[in-house]
Amino acid sequence: MDVRISAGASEEEASAIAAALAAHVEHEVEIYVGDDEEPTAIREATVEYEDDLGPTERERLLCEEIADIERGGPEKYKERLSEQGKLFVRDRLDLWFPDGPLFEDGRFAEFDSEDRLPADGLLTGAAEFEDREVHFMANDFTVKAGSMAGKGVEKFLRMQQRALKNGKPVLYLMDSSGGRIDQQRGFFANREGIGKYYYNHSMLSGRVPQICVLYGPCIAGAAYTPVFADFTVMVEEMSAMAIASPRMVQMVTGEEIDMQELGGPRVHAEHSGSADLVARDEEHARDLVAQLITYLPDKAGEKPPRREAKPPKRSPEGIDSVVPEEPNRGYDMSELIERVVDRGSYFELKPDYGAEIITAYARIDGRPVGIIANQPNHRAGAIFPDAAEKAAEFIWKSDAYEVPLLYLCDTPGFMAGSGVEKDAILEKGKKMIYATSSATVPKQCVVVRKAYGAGIYAMSGPAYDPESTIALPSGEIAIMGPEAAINAVYRNKLDDIDDPEERAEREADLREEYRDDIDVHRMASEVVIDDIVPPSDLREELVNRFAFYEGLEKDLPEKKHGTVL
Repeated sequence: MDVRISAGASEEEASAIAAALAAHVEHEVEIYVGDDEEPTAIREATVEYEDDLGPTERERLLCEEIADIERGGPEKYKERLSEQGKLFVRDRLDLWFPDGPLFEDGRFAEFDSEDRLPADGLLTGAAEFEDREVHFMANDFTVKAGSMAGKGVEKFLRMQQRALKNGKPVLYLMDSSGGRIDQQRGFFANREGIGKYYYNHSMLSGRVPQICVLYGPCIAGAAYTPVFADFTVMVEEMSAMAIASPRMVQMVTGEEIDMQELGGPRVHAEHSGSADLVARDEEHARDLVAQLITYLPDKAGEKPPRREAKPPKRSPEGIDSVVPEEPNRGYDMSELIERVVDRGSYFELKPDYGAEIITAYARIDGRPVGIIANQPNHRAGAIFPDAAEKAAEFIWKSDAYEVPLLYLCDTPGFMAGSGVEKDAILEKGKKMIYATSSATVPKQCVVVRKAYGAGIYAMSGPAYDPESTIALPSGEIAIMGPEAAINAVYRNKLDDIDDPEERAEREADLREEYRDDIDVHRMASEVVIDDIVPPSDLREELVNRFAFYEGLEKDLPEKKHGTVL
């Protein structure tokens, strides 16, 4: 309720009027003095109850029980957490949710147990996180090393099933040693046991964002939650995940290895690709997730949240200077990206895995986009198996959550050789092409420089139903580059020329003829591509194209699902 009083009233008078009115109308009251634009006094509603009844002894005892549960496991285990630089689980929840959870489910799990098992070592509930409502689960490592048993498993399953019904994101704050082996009969193989976790993960996949943060060693069954999640964050010198513990590995294989070497953050960020991000500490992990969630909707079928548009970090007028004249010279594609996307919005995922492709979220004019970009600074931007798999997964997730896709193509194509064949270049390349083909969100393809071989297919070229294929003047589209093409077609004829100077001159002429044939001007002339864009205009061009196609709807052929995974 806003009330304006005459000019000249003092702050004390305004406060007294506000207090009296708030008590009378039972609403918040704002008092404005004269023509002031800001209120001089604000008073919240005050309510006076008609009786003087208060809590009883029964309620006091319940509050003591709750306080005891919230203390967690033995104090000696809490002390070990601090020695490891880790937070006690309820302190961790305070970090993530400063106003506290909205509610907690199953707090009294195992309350009557002969052993002291507060909440059965696993907390579940709902909270507000960065102005978003989310489900959460968090292991309490002070209770049996965060291990999972009957009641905790039931709580976990209920939380997942509720998320499936109400369509809100899920945060998994993991710190678990796995299943409680001495109690496995109660939860391991049951229809509603721990195995149902991964069934529920599968049902939630693509329905709501699932984000997992690892705070400790997650072994065996516990390690599947992070890999089933859409996005996984590990913490340096703290997190680890593996199918078996170092002790079990030694028993089975004879290999002696510590937990960090077996499954620490570097292993999964650089080699397996299971970690999307690596945080420095607990606070940094929260900050990373707070950024990530801004690009994602609450559930499938909703558009990702838009923010206020910001100009790029660097001027778009420098784009042409970033891309070298020489087609084989490397450069950092992120410098181009930062001249296109909104300032401060570039958020790269899996930067150390398959680094010849960049996968990142960003905003263009406030709209979230998923970026798939070749990185000429790394392996000349050729697509290796790990990069293809990384890109496929990113495209698939972005499409599931309605995030439009921007492809920035500068690649000599898929890598060749016996090594990549053994690493399944065909299989993993197939997945990338399949994901690009199946994505129904708006797609924009920009041929920045090289678009050779099947690289233009994987990067959503003209045949892959992009809303537009546009190019910069540096672009080239071809089966292969000039050097390889001349070697394949003219090698014998060139070898027949005895004079080295004449041979070199003829080879240079053939190279220029070939380059003229694959230049994007020819592609634009034949309407293979939609337009050639001045590099300085690229950002504005993308702003307009993403805005124009924002409400686009695409249908896939009617079928149960594809067969490519």
